[in-house]
Amino acid sequence: MASYKIKWKTSAKKELKRLDKKAIIRLLEAIESLANNPYPAGVKKLVNSGDSYRIRVGEYRIIYEIQSSVLIIYIIKIGSRQNIYK
Repeated sequence: MASYKIKWKTSAKKELKRLDKKAIIRLLEAIESLANNPYPAGVKKLVNSGDSYRIRVGEYRIIYEIQSSVLIIYIIKIGSRQNIYK
């Protein structure tokens, strides 16, 4: 199986930089694992959002979009569960 390429939205990078160091490490590990398996255990497809999915990493959520035809995953948004859906 081919590996997906990870691309970041600029705002998602900024959101990640605002978090504490331990959370950043855990989130980056989860994002890197998406390259090999874009549908890990616990993934949820977001309602009314096309090809957008979310995964939980502790109290944080990663919203991403999968483009299977070109093997790209776009990281759209990262944040705590209280603020991610607003």
